[in-house]
Amino acid sequence: MSKSSRVLFHVFVWIAIILLFMFLVGNGKLEYKTVVVVVYFGLINIVIFYANYLFILPTFLNRKKYGWCALIMIALVLISSFIKCGLAYYYYDLIIIRDPGKYVMTFWDYFMSTVLIGSLFIFLSTVLKFVSDWFLNEKIKTKLENEKLFSELAFLKSQINPHFLFNSLNNIYSLAYQKSDKTPEAILKLSEIMRYMLNESNEDKVSLADEIRYLGNYIELQKLRFKDESYINFLITGEIKDQKITPLILISFVENAFKHGIATDKQAPINIFLNIEPERIFFKTTNKKNNQNKDETGGIGLQNVQRRLELLYKDNFVFNIEDKNEMYNCELDLNL
Repeated sequence: MSKSSRVLFHVFVWIAIILLFMFLVGNGKLEYKTVVVVVYFGLINIVIFYANYLFILPTFLNRKKYGWCALIMIALVLISSFIKCGLAYYYYDLIIIRDPGKYVMTFWDYFMSTVLIGSLFIFLSTVLKFVSDWFLNEKIKTKLENEKLFSELAFLKSQINPHFLFNSLNNIYSLAYQKSDKTPEAILKLSEIMRYMLNESNEDKVSLADEIRYLGNYIELQKLRFKDESYINFLITGEIKDQKITPLILISFVENAFKHGIATDKQAPINIFLNIEPERIFFKTTNKKNNQNKDETGGIGLQNVQRRLELLYKDNFVFNIEDKNEMYNCELDLNL
């Protein structure tokens, strides 16, 4: 709600309250006595309310000056009570003499009644201040959490592109160094992959079919780097329809299998398996460990994808790693 909207809302509420009291006090009739009692004294109470709400509480309570805050609240109530008493004795016949000939209020009785009413408005404005501050703090907290989430996701995405690009350029450099005829094809595949990453990585969800096509291009690019024949199985079961998935989630599993696995062992090929259901996928990669690779198995890729899954899918996924003596398996069970 904007500042102007809040002001209009407060004005509307107070006008409605004053009109209601005028109706109740005057028994449905608009009399001079009703105007004096409700309007004059209502305005004083409204001043008490906003003096506390807009000045006293923000100035003293927010700065933890509790003693000064209580003292000024008491002073405000007492000063307003003396003003009300002054108006009451100015309109003596209308206010002090409630029932002519029978009952006349004493100064002390009237003064104490004004103190109680003033204290009530102090209390109401304090409650409103605490409630509004609580909602404001919750809104700010939610906003900060969302900004933190957005920043963290942006950072994780920024890690993906350089990480993938670094590995792919190394592969193409190796082909070019060997003066391989596969170099132009590798560059073309990389350009297609980078185009997808640039166009789709900023989307919250992308088509599962596009993501699978992207994985296929990546696998073909990886095959080009091997001088000898490579052994890679990419199996997809289930039906691809209109499923959506967060972009660049699955690539880290495949990249990890190539980086730390052996793609030239006919007896232990790299296996990539994807089972597709209407609202769920099961993805698994299996590779034989490359003992000549001294890097820590998993690297930045799997840490990245696990964190992104935690942020985006909460409890809607199961991520398992099996690190055996010779084999390394990654499994992802994901509710789309």
